[in-house]
Amino acid sequence: MNASFKTSDSGLEIIAFMLHSQQFCVRTTSIREIRGWAPVTPLPHTPPEVLGVMNLRGTVIPIVDLSVKLGLPQTAASERSAIVVTHVSAKTIGLMVDRVSDILTVAIEDLQPVPVAAGITSAGYAEGIFARDKDMICFLNLDAIFSADTPGDLEEAA
Repeated sequence: MNASFKTSDSGLEIIAFMLHSQQFCVRTTSIREIRGWAPVTPLPHTPPEVLGVMNLRGTVIPIVDLSVKLGLPQTAASERSAIVVTHVSAKTIGLMVDRVSDILTVAIEDLQPVPVAAGITSAGYAEGIFARDKDMICFLNLDAIFSADTPGDLEEAA
């Protein structure tokens, strides 16, 4: 298993959230804060996943529709939507999600690899899958997702 996982004594600490009807999660160590949805200021000539920018205590940060970034349909913002403020790839980025569902500690040995069969590839975006009750939670690698951006892409949006 990947030695870079940050774990507590009792397991891996994650935050789970919904994008459409699918559940995803990321490490809590990459999360700075969770905010309720607030309108953003759109900017011209930004990638389709960049909704715009917002002022976070004096710092302007880009807000990304994580659904679009992952190749899913665009998310419609609602009162249940949240902005998960992350620090990833040396950038502060707000991720719009449908809603935050849980903060969990899971056993690292419960992380199963993403199947690579029948044309399924994770493109490095998923580190694995957690099976929880009847749900499957896709464990995202934010560094891989945002390292594909050329340097300055998101800073130029801000």
